Amino acid sequence: MLARGSTIGILGGGQLGRMMAMSAVQLGYRCIGFAPEGDNVAAAVCDAFHTAAWDDSDGVRAFADACDVVTWEFENVPVETARTVPAEKIHPGPLALETAQDRLTEKRFIEGLGGRPAAYARIDSGHDLESAVDRLGAPGILKTRRDGYDGKGQWRIASSRDAQALKLPDVPLIYEGFVEFDAEFSVILVRAQDGEIRFWDSTRNVHEGGILAAAHYPAGSAVEGQVADARVLARKVADALNYVGVLTLEFFATHEGPIFNEMAPRVHNSGHWTIEGAATSQFENHIRAIAGLPLGDTRTVAPGIEMRNIIGREIDGAYAFLASSNSHLHDYGKAEASEGRKMGHITRLSLDTRG
Repeated sequence: MLARGSTIGILGGGQLGRMMAMSAVQLGYRCIGFAPEGDNVAAAVCDAFHTAAWDDSDGVRAFADACDVVTWEFENVPVETARTVPAEKIHPGPLALETAQDRLTEKRFIEGLGGRPAAYARIDSGHDLESAVDRLGAPGILKTRRDGYDGKGQWRIASSRDAQALKLPDVPLIYEGFVEFDAEFSVILVRAQDGEIRFWDSTRNVHEGGILAAAHYPAGSAVEGQVADARVLARKVADALNYVGVLTLEFFATHEGPIFNEMAPRVHNSGHWTIEGAATSQFENHIRAIAGLPLGDTRTVAPGIEMRNIIGREIDGAYAFLASSNSHLHDYGKAEASEGRKMGHITRLSLDTRG
């Protein structure tokens, strides 16, 4: 168990790190961050912040030496950076990053545990793409195997003609067949150092332009009938990785059951509602897990919840959301409100079933 006043290090400087640090401070810990130069909004709630390149091994070691435990706030922290931190200090372990950072590796890992991803094909050439479209059909999505996020690094392929016309980027790619689905949902869990696992309720997730727009609870019958099977897979993933902390798996709800979409080895945007809507938020439980503290209750505390992201210039009018007394605003403090950038979120609790 991490002693009161100990220091937690966070790799990454974004809003997820900011909200983790806020929970850590509430529990009596200090936080320091590490990230390259940028709009590192987590720095505002950290005791110190180390600004250096991810491949600055001396800088990473100095950061790790100042910490009692280290975690990360997004899945594109380089694996070698995480491995520079002593293994006994970092939770979750770097294997989770390595698995999630390559979509091909991730899908094969899921299949090995009995999960079902969308039909896919490895793409190394234009010929590979044309063959994949012939075999898996179109429409489909061509994705970079690494680094894609919020719809970036993705191309919709509507026909074999699109495949033939596209100039492929010189990076590893994967083609995913189209999935007919009724809804999208997340399974978010927290796993303690002793292997205990707790789940939050699943929300129905709504995406716009490849970005999560909103998460709704209750999720509706299309999702609720598939959560149990999805949780079985999520538990297998967490145990196989000997995972410690909050882990998220995203799914499509289909007439054939849950189809795995992708994994995020971290706290997740679709779980932001847990700050006000659950007995213990995903951020607090992540800190509890990596610190070796008892896990908190994950039950939902309101009959109806909506979490909505505030994108780009919407942040200028965000205070208007507070006209509803059951709304809670989270402004991430980002300096530039560029198009498609997540600037904050609003969570609205319905305190009765009519809400």
